[in-house]
Amino acid sequence: MREGEHDMADDDDLIRVAIVDDHESVRLGVRAACESAGYEVLAATASVGELWTALDGRACDVIVLDLSLGDGFTVTENVQHSLSLGAAVLVHSIADRVGLVREALAAGAAGVIPKAVPTQTMIDAIGTVARGGVLNNLEWASAIDADREFGKAQLAQRERDVLHLYASGLPLSQVAARLNIKVSTAKEYLDRIRAKYVEVGRPARSKIELLRRAVEDGILALDERADDR
Repeated sequence: MREGEHDMADDDDLIRVAIVDDHESVRLGVRAACESAGYEVLAATASVGELWTALDGRACDVIVLDLSLGDGFTVTENVQHSLSLGAAVLVHSIADRVGLVREALAAGAAGVIPKAVPTQTMIDAIGTVARGGVLNNLEWASAIDADREFGKAQLAQRERDVLHLYASGLPLSQVAARLNIKVSTAKEYLDRIRAKYVEVGRPARSKIELLRRAVEDGILALDERADDR
C-alpha cells in the first residue's frame, strides 16, 4: 500500500447522510440506524429548507427524503431542491402513493425505499446510492406497472399523434404540417398532454420528459427518434 492510500480509502468509505422527515420519531429512528451503521449524520430536519440551513455548506452524500412532507412544496420541488445540495436523494416512503413515487423518480431521485422494509435494507440502500449504485426497486416497478392511473394518461388519438411526432424530435411547426393543423393548435395539444400527465403524477415539462413519457407508454420507440432526419 502506497503512502496515504489508507487514509484516502477511509475518506471514501465515510458516508455522510442527511435526513428530512416531518415526523420526529422517524428522524430519530433513521438517525440511530445510520449512526449504528457507521454513517455520519450531518443533519436531521423536518423540511428541505431547514436542511439548507443545518448543512451550512457541508458536503453530503445521501439525503433520505420523506415522500410527502407537509411543507407546501411538491415532490418534484423537494427532490430537486435536495439534489441542488449536491447529494443523491433516496426517497423514504409508504406504499400508498404510487403516482408520487413515480414523480420522485422522474425528478431525479436515485431510488425509493419503503418505510416498512427492515432497517438493514434501508442501510444497504443508503450505501448503494452513496457509492453511485442503482437500487433494484422491483417491488416499486411492479406497483407502478399494476397501477392503472399510472399506465393511462387518457390521451386522445390526436394527442397521441402529436406526442409521437414531437417526441420523435420534430419541431412543432413540422408536427403541425404533418398533421395538417395550425401550429397554435399543435401547441394546444401539447399543453393538454402535459396537463394530463401532471394529473396522473407524471409531469412532462420539457421535451426530454415528453420523450420519456412517450417511450414509457409505448407511443414511441427509441429507434423512431427523428433527430438525425
